[in-house]
Amino acid sequence: MTNSVTIRAAEARDADVFLCLIDALADYEELPRPAEDARDRLVRDGFGDKPKFRAYLSELDGAPVGYAITFHTYSSFLALPTLYLEDLFVIPDARRHGVGKAFFRFLAEQALRDGCGRMEWAVLDWNQLAIGFYERMGGRRLTEWQTYRLLAVDLERIVSAPEHSL
Repeated sequence: MTNSVTIRAAEARDADVFLCLIDALADYEELPRPAEDARDRLVRDGFGDKPKFRAYLSELDGAPVGYAITFHTYSSFLALPTLYLEDLFVIPDARRHGVGKAFFRFLAEQALRDGCGRMEWAVLDWNQLAIGFYERMGGRRLTEWQTYRLLAVDLERIVSAPEHSL
């Protein structure tokens, strides 16, 4: 039997499916699922009047099995946008059916349509399955860049601290 893989932009009517797939990713990574207020923001920021990201769904034989979230950053050296892939997740039961490859091809095409000079993403160091997939797709691990993060509490501390104490 041939599996039919479809990739498409998610729409507001897909919000419940989209959130279920995010929950599945959280479960897979053994992280807490998004709280109710975060779920509301995901729907607003993905499907509202001023979307902050693009969401895509993958379907295998008509059933939703994965999602991706992308947005643009900008490279001052390329002077071109970068398609940043925040999430790419396919439920474990649907893997090895070409869904990931179809998703990656779709996103590469989207990056080219958007005039991007590159596509970037991050992967957890323990996720060997994803690392192997990305390397088979031609992804290059950047060794010279370290990822840093400030949480909201850190941002608030910086904003409220006297300049001389930073």
